[in-house]
Amino acid sequence: MTTTVAHVHGETDAPYALSHLDALESEAVHIFREVAGEFEKPVILFSGGKDSIVMLHLALKAFAPAPVPFALLHVDTGHNFPEVLEYRDRTVAEHGLRLHVASVQDYIDAGKLRERPDGTRNPLQTVPLTEAIQQLKFDAVFGGGRRDEEKARAKERVFSLRDEFSQWDPRRQRPELWQLYNGRHAPGEHVRVFPLSNWTELDVWQYIAREGIELPEIYFAHEREVFKRNGMWLTAGEWGGPKESETPETRLIRYRTVGDMSCTGAVDSDAVTLDAVIAEIAVSRLTERGATRADDKMSEAAMEDRKREGYF
Repeated sequence: MTTTVAHVHGETDAPYALSHLDALESEAVHIFREVAGEFEKPVILFSGGKDSIVMLHLALKAFAPAPVPFALLHVDTGHNFPEVLEYRDRTVAEHGLRLHVASVQDYIDAGKLRERPDGTRNPLQTVPLTEAIQQLKFDAVFGGGRRDEEKARAKERVFSLRDEFSQWDPRRQRPELWQLYNGRHAPGEHVRVFPLSNWTELDVWQYIAREGIELPEIYFAHEREVFKRNGMWLTAGEWGGPKESETPETRLIRYRTVGDMSCTGAVDSDAVTLDAVIAEIAVSRLTERGATRADDKMSEAAMEDRKREGYF
């Protein structure tokens, strides 16, 4: 009888198999290390939202015990949730990371951007983002976008080439057979990289639970003063809400996704624990962006149009 490693350790002959979360983690770690080997100056987009938090957690794992060899970049609209900004700054300090902040308000004050009539600043992020990439000479930019979020993001590869104007052309997408990623780009161009591309919202939450990752409190049910606009519960704030015809009320809500306060809707929820959030998402039939993001409802091609201009 031939003795195998499995027999020596008293195990069965069943082949070892990764769980789906282990497989997703392994893929993301591989992507981070691939970028570190191929590019000169990568950066991680970090907003303090759950996807960027998971992405940073994976980067920390990929290079431990060494520090993460990339800086962080946040495009601050000036209308971000205070809880999220507090989490962002605390996390940066805890891990000794470098954070670059591109401020939409600075561009408005300088006359380079104008406020929109509806008060939302999410669409105004593109110019500060692309100029920060060009000025700081980043050649690879990690983002937390996932294919399950929205149909335009479903088209995009893990390595997504952007031209010298940061614009995305779907016709220039490259094949990625056998997880082989092509990072070649001309001077002035850069590559957007999506380590969570193959994850779903449920995967993200299950991974957060497994790893014990801390999140901003607004992802869990809490009482908040909100008002209804276009079918969504929005947070009152200096950005322009509520109007005279909109009545604020206190409700038990949580946020599935976090962006600009002016365009991120809350959902009614009593989920105060990770297990309760996971159970809630498991039965949901609407994507997080489809259910709670006003900026994606401006037109059928709102996200794709912004991506072509340089947005994530």
